[in-house]
Amino acid sequence: MQELRDAGVMLRLIYEAMKRKGVDTDAIFSRLGVDEKYVYTEQLRTPHSAQLYFWQAVEDVSGDPDIGLHLGQLLPAYKGQVLEYLFLSSPTFGEGLRRAQNYQRLLSDAANTGFFIEGEHACMVLDAASDVVSRLKHFNECFVQGLITFFKSITDGAFEPSRIEFEHERERGQEHAAEILGCEVVFGAEENRLYFPVSMLAHASLHAEPELLDLHERFASEQVARLEKKDIVGQVERIVAELLDSGEVTLDAVAERLGIKPRTLRTRLTEAETSFNQVLADFRYRLARQLLATTDESIDEIVYLTGFSEPSTFYRAFKRWSNMTPIEYRKNAQGKDAMVEAM
Repeated sequence: MQELRDAGVMLRLIYEAMKRKGVDTDAIFSRLGVDEKYVYTEQLRTPHSAQLYFWQAVEDVSGDPDIGLHLGQLLPAYKGQVLEYLFLSSPTFGEGLRRAQNYQRLLSDAANTGFFIEGEHACMVLDAASDVVSRLKHFNECFVQGLITFFKSITDGAFEPSRIEFEHERERGQEHAAEILGCEVVFGAEENRLYFPVSMLAHASLHAEPELLDLHERFASEQVARLEKKDIVGQVERIVAELLDSGEVTLDAVAERLGIKPRTLRTRLTEAETSFNQVLADFRYRLARQLLATTDESIDEIVYLTGFSEPSTFYRAFKRWSNMTPIEYRKNAQGKDAMVEAM
């Protein structure tokens, strides 16, 4: 199964909100094994499942049981991305929404936003592929505010939510959440939903431009195509994980599992701007870091689990990857959360 990832812009916006709120981001990043440089990595896409690690670390460090709700108030508007340009250059908000749905993967592989009209209200169903993340309080309450802030930005402040429904439960603070979100809020619903007046769909964009719209749609299509080309990397990694303990991790063996010719696999990896050897090395390094940081497995066992033939080969490779020996890395990493060990 393809690993689902979120666009790095989501992490960057939350990082900016944490700085505005005065949260100790250094302490959070220390736990997660990342730093500010990582957050601003070009074309960054983080594992969707890592939302669990991330938000737990943020709550622990901040000491705020409603940190997602409160960071959502401070999120900068989502700007400078092709989805914003699609909305602005569309003739109406409704047209922009319809077009953006075609390219929601640019924001997250897990996004599966639906849309329907119910009487005088329009509704966006904010579905996520992961049931666990879809019920994650901090993520939901922060994300929906980011969405509202974005919609306000592209409509010159005209957008207003009329009702929000969350899958997650709240034992306390329901009124506080409703006050911050500015509308009726329901918890323990079947789906995450954002309702707004149906009249908003006809709201005209002051920046509508047909020629720019065509250009932005082509650019969005190219970006989605680029992501689709990179899907092969996830498929190769999945098979590498299955083959590691057999010692037969070769391009030919992986291609056979995928049902394609080795030459085709090599070409597709080149199109994804990588190679089989690079994918294999990256996967081994990520697995080694995870095992060293989060388990008590012996070095000899980790050598076996990462598919190396002997310890000396593993030591040399790990030193080349991290500029540390495996033992040095373990001493430095143990006790930290494992969000980045899976990235």
